Amino acid sequence: MRVLVAGATGAVGRNLLPRLLTAGHQVVGTTRTEAKAARIRALGGTAVVADGLDAEAMRRAVATTEPDVIVHEMTDLKGASDLRHFDRAFHISNRLRTEGTDHLLSAARQGGVKRFVAQSFCGWPYARVGGALKSETDAFDPDPPQQLRRTLEAIRYLEKAVTQAADVGGIVLRYGAFYGPDTGMLEENMIAQIARRRVPLIGNGDGYWSFIHIEDAAAATLAAIERGAPGNIYNIVDDDPAPVHAWLPALAAMLGAKPPRHVPAWLARLIAGEHLVVMMTQARAGTNGKAKRDLGWLPVHPSWRQGFAQIVAEARAKPS
Repeated sequence: MRVLVAGATGAVGRNLLPRLLTAGHQVVGTTRTEAKAARIRALGGTAVVADGLDAEAMRRAVATTEPDVIVHEMTDLKGASDLRHFDRAFHISNRLRTEGTDHLLSAARQGGVKRFVAQSFCGWPYARVGGALKSETDAFDPDPPQQLRRTLEAIRYLEKAVTQAADVGGIVLRYGAFYGPDTGMLEENMIAQIARRRVPLIGNGDGYWSFIHIEDAAAATLAAIERGAPGNIYNIVDDDPAPVHAWLPALAAMLGAKPPRHVPAWLARLIAGEHLVVMMTQARAGTNGKAKRDLGWLPVHPSWRQGFAQIVAEARAKPS
């Protein structure tokens, strides 16, 4: 199949392209700059420079490359570690989840695309009721804190638009929190903040998080392209959801940092906002049984504990 990956130089895209090529697919990748287009070509794909917020540019990209499948991995995560100003940090990503999704779906319909796979998120969007672990059928938070509302609205919009797009075989993948070498939870800025004890343990730290190694996220995406059922949502997370009071001190220890400072919830609420208190004390995590069963996918890194430790050890072993 010919697969167009929109956002091909992002964390998932640059890990997905080699897998697609190895599996025998033809790959086209879009990116916003010519400099990044060179990265797509270096990986073996065909590059198209197009802005995901430009409807005509995306229409041309699809019309000229004639893909059988579109994979929507468009995000803008610059400053995403600034959780205090959450909706501001994710402003462009949320436009890509709404306007960008509309542009891609319109182009897909015009181009006769038969499968459309889109990135969503698994974790804090779930309703803060019931057990700590949620499946794809559990409800999202009906009343999130103010700082999270625009982002959750954008996630809802994307998921509804894609799963209801039966004519293009829409599928949604809810990825857990990404990590990998210099990626997501282990990017340079995040590591620096933890090492300097700038990521505190808030309240009881009972909020649960789901993680996923970026290589496992790419493998699951390939499985969804080849075996996913249209109209479905899949949680793409590892086997070891964990509360903040478990993973944050563990990561600090792996980095050789002092344990995180403890900040009472009431004080964190005043300093950082209700949304951070919720994410650290009330968030729910996702289960991956459906993706394992339906996609035939198993994470190579089943626990963040081993995954984090491996990446930290490899980073230390590199020459300075």
